[in-house]
Amino acid sequence: MQITYIGHSGFLVELSESLLLFDYYEGSLPKLPPEKKLYVFSSHRHPDHFNPKIFSLAEEHRDTLFFLSHDIWESRVPKALHCRTTRLRPGESHETEQLSIRTLKSTDEGVAFLVQMEGKTIYHAGDLNDWRWPGEPESWNRQMKEHFDQYIEPLQNIQVDAAFLPLDPRQEDYYCLGFDYFLSLTAKESQKERIYPMHCWEDYGIIDRWLLEHPDHPKLSRVVRITGRGQSFTQ
Repeated sequence: MQITYIGHSGFLVELSESLLLFDYYEGSLPKLPPEKKLYVFSSHRHPDHFNPKIFSLAEEHRDTLFFLSHDIWESRVPKALHCRTTRLRPGESHETEQLSIRTLKSTDEGVAFLVQMEGKTIYHAGDLNDWRWPGEPESWNRQMKEHFDQYIEPLQNIQVDAAFLPLDPRQEDYYCLGFDYFLSLTAKESQKERIYPMHCWEDYGIIDRWLLEHPDHPKLSRVVRITGRGQSFTQ
């Protein structure tokens, strides 16, 4: 499995027979092997997660399917591609012979994706995160934690191969609350998943901060140190 960081929360996952593109909105895509089927995922309508230009990929890559959060209006989808597009609500599933998708409710807009393909399990959080903020009322932050814990609970003890998780420097000292909780939720020593920080707003120093502040974390070696767009990782 080859994983390429496109930018912000955008990643391309290349498997033996398939390509999975998550939350692409800008940046340079690597050359897409034309013989592989392309699955494009958009977790919600925010412009840093969804750009309608994703639909132009179907012109260059004919074997393309789109999976969008329900909050992305159908009118944003070209009519010619309605038959290739599936819009999903939180808690819904979609299965074919090759692909299994489950969605989780986000603490912001849209959904998170849990995808199984070619024997791999991939989790893309979208904006499902513990969005507590310095300066917000204690009651608001407490409710956010409760919602996050509830919405992410279906992932408890799920074994994933790759997880894409927000690590947002705008949250200041709260930057890794959701990140750390996910790691504890799936904490199995036998598990060998790789964790890809995202939603860093190009501030990759926040990844180094997490690594420095968690030197004894049991999953330290599984957190991928991203330093710039276009990086590829093999696992």
